[in-house]
Amino acid sequence: MVKAGSNGFEPRIVAFLCNWCTYTAADNAGVARMAQPLNVDIIRVMCSGRIDPTFILKAFKEGADGVIVAGCHPPGDCHYVNGNYKTFRRMPLVERLLDQFGIERERFYWGWISGAEAPKWAQLVADMTERVKKLGPLGWDVYLEKVMEEKGAAE
Repeated sequence: MVKAGSNGFEPRIVAFLCNWCTYTAADNAGVARMAQPLNVDIIRVMCSGRIDPTFILKAFKEGADGVIVAGCHPPGDCHYVNGNYKTFRRMPLVERLLDQFGIERERFYWGWISGAEAPKWAQLVADMTERVKKLGPLGWDVYLEKVMEEKGAAE
């Protein structure tokens, strides 16, 4: 595992993007050949309101150093009417959950990017990549293994 601050660390960021807005912005940024790091693995979902908090935790557990959740602008711009309201209610709870797991909030972004905001998407990817680079690798899988070993030794 690469240590924080050492040369060569490139974070892996998983992005859950609304099909109708933020995915379109990401696609438009690519088509327009906007400069952006290649650190983001995009998972297209039909609506940001469909993103279960367990998806975010699983991304971190399986090696993501950062996670992005982005959808349509609220209020009322959601293709499914109120999906972004669900996101708006859930994501602050996810932030608190990440705190309990010892995952820095800077590793998680949630917000709104419309299909017409390709430059905003490209800037988010650049900012998120730099922020996570500074934090270094999450290494949550190693942390979880250590906790399980300690729990087994205590029994």
